[in-house]
Amino acid sequence: FAGKMADSDYESVLCVRPEVHVYRIPPRASNRGYRAADWKLDQPAWTGRLRITAKGKVAYIKLEDKNTGELFAQAPVEQHPGIAVEAVTDSSRYFVIRIEDGNGRHAFIGIGFVDRGDSFDFNLALQEHFKWVKKESEIASQPLDTGPKLDLGFKEGQTIKINIGNIKKKDNAAGAAKPRPPSTGGISLLPPPPSGGKLTNTQMSQDQAVPQPMSASAPSALLHGGSTTNSSHPVTAATDVWGDFTTASSSAPNPGQQSTGWIQF
Repeated sequence: FAGKMADSDYESVLCVRPEVHVYRIPPRASNRGYRAADWKLDQPAWTGRLRITAKGKVAYIKLEDKNTGELFAQAPVEQHPGIAVEAVTDSSRYFVIRIEDGNGRHAFIGIGFVDRGDSFDFNLALQEHFKWVKKESEIASQPLDTGPKLDLGFKEGQTIKINIGNIKKKDNAAGAAKPRPPSTGGISLLPPPPSGGKLTNTQMSQDQAVPQPMSASAPSALLHGGSTTNSSHPVTAATDVWGDFTTASSSAPNPGQQSTGWIQF
C-alpha cells in the first residue's frame, strides 16, 4: 500500500476469490437492513470471479468472467463500512454492493460466496485497505517537524578536553634528562676536589705523620739547637709549640743524629 497514495495511477490487487454469485434483490422493506432469505439463492443471476483492487484511497470491487476476465460490473468503495458495501442481517456469506456504470448510473445487487472463508477474506481486504488510508491521512496531517531543534554548537567560551593516550615520548626530547647508566659493582670513585683546593707537600707529610707524645725536656733542648735523644718517642707537629722556627734556625741537619720526625725545608 505504500505507493498507492503517492502514485494515483498505480493499481494494486487486494483480494481475488475464484467464485461469487450475483443476485437480483428486492427493494429494502425496512430500515433494519437486507435479508438474504428474501433472495432467490438457488437462482443466481450471474456467477463469476471477484477481484478487489485499490488505486489511491479508493478500492474497487470487480466482477469478472472466470475464463476471459471480461468485466461484468464494478463497485467503487470510498469508505468502509459505508453505503457501497453492506452485509445482510441473516448471514455472513452475503453482501449488498452498489455498482456503477461510469456514466453516473448505479444499482444495488446482492453477492454471495459458497465458502465462508471467501466471505471473510473479502471483508478483511476492505478493512485493511481503509485502515491504511486512515493511518496515511493522520501522518499527512501532522507537521513535519514536531520536536524541538537540537543545538549541538559550542556556546561562547565553551571548551572541550581531548585525552589522547598511548603516545610515547621521543627519546631526545628537549629538556628530557638522560638516564644514568646502571652500576656494575666495584668501588665508587669520589669526585675530584675543587680546583683551588690543592694540598701542599707539608700538609701531606703532616697528615701522614703518626702523632707521638713529646718528652718534657724537648722544648729546652730545641732552644739550644739540640734534638731529643729519645728515638722511641718522636716529637710530632701537632704537639710542637715552636712550629717550623727551630728547623729554620739550623743550617743543616746532623747526619749522625737520629730522625726526630721533623720536616726540614
